Amino acid sequence: MASVFSPSDLAARIRRDVERSVLRAKNGIKFVAGIGEPVVGQTPKDVVWKRDKVELWRFHSDDRQYRPPLLLVMSLVSRSYIFDLRPGNSVVEYFLKNGIDVFGLDWGIPDELEAGNTLETYCDEYLPRAVEAVCAEAGTSDVNVLGYCFGGILSVIYAAAHPEAPIRSLVSVATPFDSSKAQAFAPVLDAGRMEPEELFDETGNVPADVIATGFRTARPMANITAYVNLWENLWNDEFVEGYQTMDHWARDQIPFPGATFAQTTRMLSRENRLAKNTMRLGGRKIDLKDITCPFLNVIAEKDHLAPVESAAPLTSAVGSRESEELRLNAGHVGLFVGRSAQKITLPRVTEWIQRHSERIEPARSESA
Repeated sequence: MASVFSPSDLAARIRRDVERSVLRAKNGIKFVAGIGEPVVGQTPKDVVWKRDKVELWRFHSDDRQYRPPLLLVMSLVSRSYIFDLRPGNSVVEYFLKNGIDVFGLDWGIPDELEAGNTLETYCDEYLPRAVEAVCAEAGTSDVNVLGYCFGGILSVIYAAAHPEAPIRSLVSVATPFDSSKAQAFAPVLDAGRMEPEELFDETGNVPADVIATGFRTARPMANITAYVNLWENLWNDEFVEGYQTMDHWARDQIPFPGATFAQTTRMLSRENRLAKNTMRLGGRKIDLKDITCPFLNVIAEKDHLAPVESAAPLTSAVGSRESEELRLNAGHVGLFVGRSAQKITLPRVTEWIQRHSERIEPARSESA
């Protein structure tokens, strides 16, 4: 039976639709004109260590309740401000509010000087020195490490290559461990089709637009779906602001250092050495069973870049006696971005990190 609306209800619906149409037109003009570009990475921070283009940040906090500190490790091809998008939608902000001392590693934008950087450069040089710098700055003997996407790959390789590293606990998030089940770039770079060097530009790196195209091929309908959602919610200022922020990050790719890309293509993608536990780095075998610290593998069940079947085997591949898996109903980015991240992902990851940290006793006043 068809619903019957009273004149007042009908008038209210018409008024709402007219108001939304006006707002949709206003926000549409602003969006197309590029007005109101999002301001990202607003949490105050200091550069506490630097090597080449790599910077280590320590985020400001007046309420550090746990130690050791947490080091965030990002992928090589995406901007690290995904950890600190905007107030109210920031991983860094959430951790800080829950008493965690947060450091972030930013790889910088590579040019011809970084074209020769290899996995050894990142896992045997930058990461060990950055961890030493974190310990020195925070006055601790160890750190917690969280790696996101390819940053999770780097963190796992580093931890396995350096069993002596002062890592209290390790968290991998949306990490494409088994490359035979991952999707980005795989069809293009299968053996016999294209060699990685064919994608290099004059700097010896893979250009940012090639990286962006590779991600889009893994989910060709994503842009259309996103635009449909944008149109439907164009009247909503908060939705538009969030969309602009994510769209800005998604388009803000950076080049992939050439030598690392070639290694990644051959060793990790084609030969799948990390998942097969046959990887060698700097002439030595990398054994994932050498990772013995508490380990948490965070998996997004709707992840198109690191699907469950690619990410899940990492949980049992490490040698940690305490190796846990957290599966969440989210996508690759939705794990850390949006309302569900603030309500579900971050609280559970934060609780795990706190459980593997020490509570700092507040300093007593002299009159106490």
